[in-house]
Amino acid sequence: MRTFFTSWILLLISSSILSVCGCSEAEKKESPEEVLAKMEKLRSEKSWEKPVPPQPPANPGIAPTDPSGFAPAKGTFTVKVEASTGDFTIEVNRAWAPIGAERFYQLVKSSYFDECRFFRVVPGFMVQFGMNGDPSVQQQWDRNINDDTVTQSNKRSYVTFATSGPNSRTTQLFINFGDNASLDGQGFAPFGKVIEGMEHVDAINAEYGESPQQGSIKNNGNAYLNQEFPKLDYIKKMSIVSETKE
Repeated sequence: MRTFFTSWILLLISSSILSVCGCSEAEKKESPEEVLAKMEKLRSEKSWEKPVPPQPPANPGIAPTDPSGFAPAKGTFTVKVEASTGDFTIEVNRAWAPIGAERFYQLVKSSYFDECRFFRVVPGFMVQFGMNGDPSVQQQWDRNINDDTVTQSNKRSYVTFATSGPNSRTTQLFINFGDNASLDGQGFAPFGKVIEGMEHVDAINAEYGESPQQGSIKNNGNAYLNQEFPKLDYIKKMSIVSETKE
């Protein structure tokens, strides 16, 4: 009897000790729920985990890939170009190349072309322009627009964006001196044509040919061109003189 009672007491004490030890070990470990709660708290405190509110573009509206919302996709407008060789007029038909026409419209409205040099002149082929004399302005507008379907041929006096590949048009344009139909299949989409003063386009100084380097123009603008190619002809001012919506 004493032996049984003693054994029972010892067993009870041992169980209590084990129970106490078990609780002590459990207190050292966190439950899965507690771990998750701590992780959630840490996540909420880390700024890199928080969503960043969208920032408005630096120059909203100046580089659309789709012209809708900026100007009508139909209609025409005419642009007076006051150049060092004499004035000429460009008529733009939006239906020919709507995206290119809209980019040109925005550039003219912003006075982008004022003081731009005719930096590439190839007699019998074309004259190219559209790199701004201020590198900071050039950088602001150096944003691609999508291609247009070619609906017109690159005939004499037609105005077209220069490209370096698909969807790469930015600000550079050329006026065709001759009939350059070979450009049509390469994605060069005319959006307008010179309707008055083509003789002043023909008179643009060609003595420097293709010598001016576009990289240097991009980095140094007219400071580079005036020093190295002082006889380049240039655009004094461009302005929209008429516009129709239909």
